[in-house]
Amino acid sequence: ICAIAHVTAKTMPHKDAECRKGSAPNIHDPATRELSVVVPSYNEENRLPLMMDEALDYLEKRQKKDASFTYEVIVVNDGSKDQTAKVAKEYCKKYGGDKVRVISLEKNRGKGGAVRTGVFSSRGKKILMADADGATKFADIEKVEEGLKNLHPWPKGMAISCGSRAHLEKDSIAKRSYFRTLLMYGFHFLVWFLCVKEIRDTQCGFKLLTREAALQTFSNLHIERWAFDVELLYIAQRLKIPIAEVAVNWTEIEGSKLVPFWSWLQMGRDLLFIRLRYMTGAWKLEAKKCN
Repeated sequence: ICAIAHVTAKTMPHKDAECRKGSAPNIHDPATRELSVVVPSYNEENRLPLMMDEALDYLEKRQKKDASFTYEVIVVNDGSKDQTAKVAKEYCKKYGGDKVRVISLEKNRGKGGAVRTGVFSSRGKKILMADADGATKFADIEKVEEGLKNLHPWPKGMAISCGSRAHLEKDSIAKRSYFRTLLMYGFHFLVWFLCVKEIRDTQCGFKLLTREAALQTFSNLHIERWAFDVELLYIAQRLKIPIAEVAVNWTEIEGSKLVPFWSWLQMGRDLLFIRLRYMTGAWKLEAKKCN
């Protein structure tokens, strides 16, 4: 298994594109906004409007209260086959292209690949990952910001604050079948055993990173599908980046792209390969800087 993991390991994807200089925003450039919100979106024409309305309403009100607060929302259209890009561009027209930007990928890369694309095009001092379904109340950004603040002092400007649904686990189990509960516990065990021991909920899509933490973690990221959150936190732990886990409000929204059995099977495979590929040296952690 170690040999297979090592031989089949892919090199860092899109390395040249990440270091390319140009007129487009790049994470290697100095921050020019207080906050960047990255929203990965695949076939989200129905769920995206609710999330965007809630997020932009909050951000606009916050900006009115504090003129120094600047933001951008980056919607990454991950090869959608519906009208996701069209819906997102309506918000560009309404709020202006400086506040809302849309990046469209020709082919579906997966949630991790979409988030990575948005992060590398961000301009914020802090970068928030937020799911397009709006399952987490956007105002809870204040909770993860407080979690980030509590980690001071940040080593080399790096820190991560993760939204967590772990406090809701008992209620969610009551609504699940025994099979899905078994899969969930099996996944949690593999995450703990192979990769991340200190974070109870690695999969909540509401994470706030400092710009430097985002640069270092996403530059080393290989997984582009569902298990990317685990590799992200595994990298952070290896780089000794402080991580906070903060309880947030969460509501299950219909329309999930996660297929219970096959997606969990894929994630289990990815977890094993994450550990083995770093262990065997097929993947290595490097400080990422462009010339």
